[in-house]
Amino acid sequence: MKNNADLKTTFELGGDLEINRLGYGAMRITGPMLSGMPENPQNSIDVVRKAVELGVNFIDTADAYGPFTSEELIRDALFPYSKDVTIGTKGGLVRFGAHVDFNHDASPQHLHDALDGSLRRLKLDHIELYQLHRIDPKVPAEITFEFLAKAQQAGKIRHLGLSEVSVEDIQLARKYFKVASVQNRYSVLDRKWEPVLEYTESQGIAFIPWFPIGGGTTAESSKLQQAADRKRVSTHQLALSWLLHRADNILLIPGTSSIAHLEENMRSLDIRITTEEMNDLNALSEV
Repeated sequence: MKNNADLKTTFELGGDLEINRLGYGAMRITGPMLSGMPENPQNSIDVVRKAVELGVNFIDTADAYGPFTSEELIRDALFPYSKDVTIGTKGGLVRFGAHVDFNHDASPQHLHDALDGSLRRLKLDHIELYQLHRIDPKVPAEITFEFLAKAQQAGKIRHLGLSEVSVEDIQLARKYFKVASVQNRYSVLDRKWEPVLEYTESQGIAFIPWFPIGGGTTAESSKLQQAADRKRVSTHQLALSWLLHRADNILLIPGTSSIAHLEENMRSLDIRITTEEMNDLNALSEV
């Protein structure tokens, strides 16, 4: 855990792509329940543009968000892209409709179509960071990893990542390609994947927590609120700042469809957390 003086604001993804650690997650710019276009697409476009204006240069999305509409809105907002903006997307989950569950499909055929679809919608000749949204229990992981490695070798992907995986999953994937990132659920109140964070930190792999604000029990949430009140910041800001202090390899992608909320999230970079405060926050969740 880092002192404020040592807090790094950038990270070299894959060892050669420097990005700002506070990015933006574009899941919430779609319609209600992550389905279809939002009622006001221009608002979503404005939020994405504002994020870049405020210093965000890493945007995370997935073909399943909408589906497809998140990628389309990012394209409409930012194309032609600034050379320092990195778009990361994901494939391997399928969903059609607001009341339909996400289904796994990490078969080579689906991922081939999903990857080409993302390239087409984003108007890119390659994806800077392509992450497997989930390992498919119906498909041997080795087959999925072999396909992704070949797609990278073909020039469609620069860096590869994984989502919701164990240390053992990462180690298996590394037999096929260099794992640049891992995106697991993690927050100050939800630290189930602490061993994965520690492994990625030791290996120079980016750790991208989704649901970075966390849920937690009522008691835990109340204590987080009290800590935020003492610092005169929001619980969202404190939770994000804790993640930035927790490890240098953590990249944040808080999502919102509100410019005001976006600006609030960005101010988490300015929060100073003492060692004592970090210890108190660490105690909110049993590891």
